[in-house]
Amino acid sequence: MKHITVAAAIIHDEKNRIFATQRGAGDWKDWWEFPGGKIEPGETPEEALKREIWEELETHIAVEHLVHTVEWDYPKFHLTMHCFWCHVESGELVLKEHEAAKWLKPEEWESVQWLPADWGVIEILKEKIV
Repeated sequence: MKHITVAAAIIHDEKNRIFATQRGAGDWKDWWEFPGGKIEPGETPEEALKREIWEELETHIAVEHLVHTVEWDYPKFHLTMHCFWCHVESGELVLKEHEAAKWLKPEEWESVQWLPADWGVIEILKEKIV
């Protein structure tokens, strides 16, 4: 089975809201996820995350700490996803690849259809934040 390693940003604000993005294409179109992407050879997960967020959202982020690493088997590949707690340093979170985005308060976290791997992170965040 193909193995993909990615870094994902749990971008938060001072109100404990998190930034969720909706996929605009592919097998999981319209599902919600934490933004991020593949780690390129020679990059640390944090470097990859900063690069991906700039490419996808034209935003500079500060990576604070690792929240969790998810191991998930999708039908076509195995995913390793390093999820980091982050905040916006500069930029306006411009959607360049996603269909939509929302800032979700803790009581709204379950209001969107998260990708299966991302849903596990929501469960961890609920234990730590809510």
